Amino acid sequence: MKKILITGGAGFIGSHVVRLFVNKYPDYKIFNLDNLTYAGNLENLRDIEDRPNYTFVKGDITDEKFIFDLFKKEQFDGVLHLAAESHVDRSISNPMAFIKTNVIGTVTLLNAAKDIWKDSFEGKRFYHISTDEVYGSLGDEGFFTETTSYDPQSPYSASKASSDHFVRAYANTYGLPVVVTNCSNNYGPYHFPEKLIPLCIHNIKNSKPLPVYGKGENIRDWLYVVDHARAIDTVFHKGKIGETYNIGGFNEWTNIDVVKLLCKIMDKKLGRAEGTSEKLITYVKDRAGHDMRYAIDANKIMKELGWEPSLQFEEGLEKTVEWYLANDAWLSNVTSGDYMKYYSDQYEKR
Repeated sequence: MKKILITGGAGFIGSHVVRLFVNKYPDYKIFNLDNLTYAGNLENLRDIEDRPNYTFVKGDITDEKFIFDLFKKEQFDGVLHLAAESHVDRSISNPMAFIKTNVIGTVTLLNAAKDIWKDSFEGKRFYHISTDEVYGSLGDEGFFTETTSYDPQSPYSASKASSDHFVRAYANTYGLPVVVTNCSNNYGPYHFPEKLIPLCIHNIKNSKPLPVYGKGENIRDWLYVVDHARAIDTVFHKGKIGETYNIGGFNEWTNIDVVKLLCKIMDKKLGRAEGTSEKLITYVKDRAGHDMRYAIDANKIMKELGWEPSLQFEEGLEKTVEWYLANDAWLSNVTSGDYMKYYSDQYEKR
């Protein structure tokens, strides 16, 4: 039985990856390592927490002894590294937290993998999941490709760029079998409500202001999180060692158009007159160093590995709204902080 370590598996993207692997590969033993900081939520995985091929481990990826002991004990065959601090606003107010988790945490994992696998890298794989923000900001035209030069513009993207470089350096220096992906903005179920889409859904439902940075003209490429999990599965099993793959949804939208579309969908779902929620839009001071446009060229993963996104943005956004409206208890628990009591109770039982 293969043993696979997924870091950050209680987070937004990580929980979808854990669920996919646990359900799809009953012959794998899936270990979910998460430190359960504010964005880690075990409620995301209640449907699979009792599966025989699933184990949750609470721990900090920057704790060298803990990580080394875990690798030594379990002898993992593969690592999918998603654990990261990821919110740009938080990186602006506290960059050191991002350096610690995203850089030092990644290097700690790399060292453990290198040392435990040193006798043979055969059949092993260290898969590092990163972001398109490492590439910087685009003008009106063009796309990020796997050969685009790095130009990070925020403490968050700088920390992710650094971690990417360390992963590739360990491959070059020690021969560690690695693969890297850089993805565009994810959206979908279980998204922590500090991010644009779930924040707007929550605020529209409660008739609260919808804060939009600047004029809302910044452009992002949106990727449905379930499609991203499928891509991660594809790369882990079919990707070529040493390669980088960009993962995007081919869905470029300005922030203001995303918010207006959300308003339209929510008004319809809530039985409100069209245009009601748009009155909640409030323009606020722009974020410091706010990148203007991201756009991913995902042709490499499509042509070489056969993956492609299944949903266009409008369809995915409607499914996302429906999920949040049907799972009001989850959203209420997160916005109130009650979700933290749930996993505290879980630990008292273990």
